[in-house]
Amino acid sequence: MRQPKSLIACLVFVFALSGIFSTGLLATEAFEIPTVNEFVNKREFYDDPTPWRKSDTFDYKKFLPPEVYDALSYDVETMKKLWADLIGFKAPDLVNKVAPEIKPGTYSYKDKEQHPGLKALMTEYHYNRFKPGGKPFAGNFPEMKIVPTRQYYYSIPVAEATKTHMGQTKLDEKTGIIKEETWVAGTPFPKPAGRFIAYQVYYNWLKRYAGWDNKYLLSNSRGWTKSLKEDNLIVSDTWEVRLKGRVVEPYGWFDERAKEQGESSGLSFRLYAPRDSFGNVIAQVKYLDPDKFDQMMFYVSMMRRVRLMSSTDVQDSIGGGDAIYYDGDGVQQKPSTTIFPSELELIAEKELLFPSSHDGGVYLTSPSKGLELHGLEWERRPVYVIQMKIHDKNFVYGHRILYIDKETFFLLLGENYDQKGRLYRTFDIVFNFIPEMGVANFSETVLIDHQELHSTIGQNYFVPVPWITRDKIGLEYLYKSGK
Repeated sequence: MRQPKSLIACLVFVFALSGIFSTGLLATEAFEIPTVNEFVNKREFYDDPTPWRKSDTFDYKKFLPPEVYDALSYDVETMKKLWADLIGFKAPDLVNKVAPEIKPGTYSYKDKEQHPGLKALMTEYHYNRFKPGGKPFAGNFPEMKIVPTRQYYYSIPVAEATKTHMGQTKLDEKTGIIKEETWVAGTPFPKPAGRFIAYQVYYNWLKRYAGWDNKYLLSNSRGWTKSLKEDNLIVSDTWEVRLKGRVVEPYGWFDERAKEQGESSGLSFRLYAPRDSFGNVIAQVKYLDPDKFDQMMFYVSMMRRVRLMSSTDVQDSIGGGDAIYYDGDGVQQKPSTTIFPSELELIAEKELLFPSSHDGGVYLTSPSKGLELHGLEWERRPVYVIQMKIHDKNFVYGHRILYIDKETFFLLLGENYDQKGRLYRTFDIVFNFIPEMGVANFSETVLIDHQELHSTIGQNYFVPVPWITRDKIGLEYLYKSGK
């Protein structure tokens, strides 16, 4: 078993805000954000139901300076109306059409036969996990707390950018691939329709505003064998900067370099655990060009060298876990006619139950108790079901099935099948939402390898970091942070 080094406790991030979005005025107040050490140690990984997002350490309102919190917050009713007007509906108005006899309340796995409507409201994947914990996978849930469907929405800057540029974004008439020069900012297709509806929905996901234009992610995950023996530990943080389509300063393109090179976003992913990976850093620059591989550089701390990763590395598993690099955030594979050519198709529109957690109250029981998930809130959600066929026979997957929320265009579940058509890997998220900021993200993630019989569950926390520049995602950062 590999454990994190005590150096985690030494990491403290203190920074000064570079600007207030609405005015562009400089702010001089320095403030701290939660550290890796606090994230790992503030709450037990097993058997701890504490709603940690409500604590002083992780409540945005309590640790962000008032002017920063105010700049990131908006009137909720205004956001609700703006977004509903843009997409043409509110999620609560689209549901309760399937199995209406299933009302909000708590249901046990023992109720499956008594309430057959539960099966109609669940994916096969979730229905099979609706049972007590036990081998071979972590993350089963013996009970479901169903809550009324909520209306979700995006922040005013995202909604206004979407409204301003509505109807401008175009797709290639033959391939369905986006014409990047036509997309400026906001959700490109707020009302998907027509022959390429699947592509429109998928591009809404790829260009999603899953938080702020700049963000910081803390992640703590563990993995288990088919006998539920813990065999993997990954503790990491990630800095990410949106380089095109920004809705806060700098607006549009982040800088001239991003515009000249066609960069979409940049991130740096640093490992703190396992022990033998401490200090390893991966930096990635994503390009808009569908026929251009994204750039990935890997700083190997033991060798003190930077390795430029090849195109084949995108199919490698991340940190020995249950996802490849193209599975980042569920899926980040660009539609292309040359790089692992793919084809997208809308195969269904459904009403299904999906899990959410907004206060951090979800918890995992210990291996001796079956690694059960508790504290989830399940909502009826209207979803698009998209199939991505991958025509390259050398790719690890033959096709993907993606469940994307109609209201937020957020991926809720990804099912990946191998070249023989067998379910290979799944990426399941627990949806998280910040009402006053209009921010959609995820908290827990459940990754399962159905062929190797291995599972990984991660706890995740996002922080707004509007001040950061390229020094957090560039080559120099690899050396400095790795050391």
